[in-house]
Amino acid sequence: MAVSKLLIVKLGGGEGLDLAAACDDLALIAERRPLAVVHGVSAIMNQLCLESGVEVQSLQSPSGHSSRYTPPAVRDIYVRAAEAANELLVSALRERGLSAVGFIGENLALAGTRKTAIRALVNGRVRVIRDDHSGSIVGVDEAILLQTLDAAKTPVLPPMARSSDGPLNVDGDRAAAAVAGALDAETLVILSNVAGLYRRFPDETSIVNLVTLSQIDGALDWAQGRMKRKVLAAREALAQGLGRVIIADGRISNPVSRALDGAGTRFTT
Repeated sequence: MAVSKLLIVKLGGGEGLDLAAACDDLALIAERRPLAVVHGVSAIMNQLCLESGVEVQSLQSPSGHSSRYTPPAVRDIYVRAAEAANELLVSALRERGLSAVGFIGENLALAGTRKTAIRALVNGRVRVIRDDHSGSIVGVDEAILLQTLDAAKTPVLPPMARSSDGPLNVDGDRAAAAVAGALDAETLVILSNVAGLYRRFPDETSIVNLVTLSQIDGALDWAQGRMKRKVLAAREALAQGLGRVIIADGRISNPVSRALDGAGTRFTT
């Protein structure tokens, strides 16, 4: 059963996002409509890797997509980072009066399957990586999330999925799209450390205001780095029936409200 006017918000986990401003805004929005939050872990993950003396590495696919390399030792740090980021966000939302519920530990609401063979560019050559513990999302426990929403509580989800191989690192933007689709949400807002999608990154004057579903393949050509994942997430959410997806600036005051009012890049069918 759908929740009326449900809003899904993805908070980026990298440096630059104004978490306090985002939480202030979410507290005001929650007075008017139900919402669920998916968050990233990049900044905390990088800090834990630094403290542990573990090198931060990325995998670059032949098509240009970048993802964090997560071999077993790094996966263990990733779990710690995801849980720490979740607890931090839940605490911040509760301080602002929201009944936030973190889905970590044994309560992961996403199900995934591990990518056992990843093709990646290594020193200019395509290699097959077999020890990575990242994964694809194959399911969302919509029943427990709907139960939480029906109780007037706010689900807060990390970019992590349960699997037969243990917890998996999954892409946060695509996790948000999966949650939005499973819960039949009205809108997905993805906050980042840029103002939206640029035609000529990093030229902020080249921001794209509107992209329709039929134009998304072209938009992927404009997207650089992590923005490609966000555009893919927008396409996946629209394909599942969402009315709109907005990629917007998370470095400003009232970032979600301003996105809903027209800031950022809007994706529609």
